[in-house]
Amino acid sequence: MNTAKPLSLYNTLTRAEAPFVPMDSNNVRLYACGPTVYDFAHIGNGRAAIVFDLLFRLLRQVYGADHVTYVRNITDVDDKINARALRDFPDLPLNEAIRRVTETTSAQYQKDVAALGCLEPSIQPRATDNIAEMQAMIQRLLDNGHAYQAGGEVLFAVESMSDYGQLSGRNLADNLAGARIAVDVHKRNPADFVLWKLSSAEEPGWDSPWGRGRPGWHIECSAMSERYLGETFDIHGGGLDLIFPHHENEIAQSRCAHGSHAMANVWMHNGFLQVEGQKMSKSLGNFFTIHQLLETTDFGGRKWPGDVLRLAMLMSHYREPIDFTVKRLEEAVTLLDKWERAAGATDAAAIVAPDLLERLADDLDTPGAIGRIHALILDEGRAADGLALAELMGIRVKREVEVDAGVAARVAARLAALNARDFAKADAIRDELAGQGIALMDFKDENGERQTKWEVKR
Repeated sequence: MNTAKPLSLYNTLTRAEAPFVPMDSNNVRLYACGPTVYDFAHIGNGRAAIVFDLLFRLLRQVYGADHVTYVRNITDVDDKINARALRDFPDLPLNEAIRRVTETTSAQYQKDVAALGCLEPSIQPRATDNIAEMQAMIQRLLDNGHAYQAGGEVLFAVESMSDYGQLSGRNLADNLAGARIAVDVHKRNPADFVLWKLSSAEEPGWDSPWGRGRPGWHIECSAMSERYLGETFDIHGGGLDLIFPHHENEIAQSRCAHGSHAMANVWMHNGFLQVEGQKMSKSLGNFFTIHQLLETTDFGGRKWPGDVLRLAMLMSHYREPIDFTVKRLEEAVTLLDKWERAAGATDAAAIVAPDLLERLADDLDTPGAIGRIHALILDEGRAADGLALAELMGIRVKREVEVDAGVAARVAARLAALNARDFAKADAIRDELAGQGIALMDFKDENGERQTKWEVKR
C-alpha cells in the first residue's frame, strides 16, 4: 500500500470510521451516483463530482491506476427529462427525443466537471443502455417474492426485507407514518416503491413482460452497478440527500435480488451545499450551475476558474456542509496565487511520497492536506512535494496562461477612453476584462503620461 498509514473511511452504514480493506486489492471497485441530465449541473452536483474524483485519485495512488474501477452513471430517463423532450422535440419519436435532450446536457456535464479537474471515470453507463439488465433484476425480485404487480406497476415489497432501513436509520413504522396512503391505494404497503411503471402514449417506454413502460429511479443504479462492478463491491458514494430513499432502496433491491449480505461494503456521502448562507433555490435567485460559475460573471461579478472552484470545495471536509460564498472563492484565489509565486519555476515531484498522503488517508481530510501543501511550499522548502500533493488532489497550482490577443487592444481602448475623459466607457472595458480574469493597474511613466499594465488573475 503506497501510504504511510492505512487508508480509513467513514461508513454511513456503520456510523464509524474504519480501515478500508478492499475485497480484492487488485480490483478495487467504486460506484458514485452521477447526474440526472435534464439540465446543466449545479454546483452541488459539482461538489459530489469533486469528492468522488478525489477518492478515485487516492485509490489509484494507493492501489495502482490499473487496479481501480470507478463507475459514475448517467440517468437519462426521468420525468423531468420526458417533459423537456416533449417541449424541445415534439415531432420526434419519444425515445429519440429524450436521447437528443440528454446528449446535449450530458456533454455539457462532462465539459463542466473536466474543468473542475475531475478525471474521466473508468465507465460512465447510461441508464437507457441498461434497460435489459433492469428488467432482469426486476424479474428476479418477482420470482423470489420481493416484488409484485399492482395498478399497472411493478413494486418492491419493503416488508419482505426484515432489515430494511439500516442505512438511513429509519424503521418501517417511521416510513408508514409519513406515507400518503390515499395517493397509492394499489400498494400493499405505502412504503413500497416502483420498480417499473407503465408509460402513456406521450411518454418514452420500452417493451417488457409487464407492458410498455420505463424503470423506476432506484432500479437503475442497482442494475448498472451489478453489471459493471458485481453483486457486491467496495464503495458506493453520493450526496447526503441520496441516503433516503435512493440508496436505501438500492440496497433493498440489490440484496434481495442476489440474496447477499451487502450491496457495497462502504457507503460514503458528501455534505450539503448552501450559497451565501441560504439553501440554493431558483426562487431565491441563488441557484448557480457549474457552467455559470466558469463562463459568466453572475456570481461575484467575475468568472471563476475550475481550479479555484475545486480548491474552494476541498477547503471543507467532504462530510461537512459548505457555505459557498464569494469570500470563500476569493480565499481560494489568494491561496493558489501564494503557492504559485512561492513555487516559482519548481516542477512537481514525479512520485508522491507516502508520508504526503497521511491527511488524505484519514477519511479524505482535505483541509489537513491543504494545510500540508501550504507548509511544504511556503515553510519547509519542499515546493516540489507540495505541488505533487496538490496535483494528486487535482488542484492546478502552476498555470499555463493563454491570453486573448485582443486584450492588448482592449487595454489600449480603455486608455484612450480615460484620456478622452469617457469614464463610463473606460469602466465598462475594465469590468469586461475583470470578468475574463484580467487585472489592470494604472500608473504614470517618467514623462507623466498615463499608462496601464495588466496581468492575468485567477
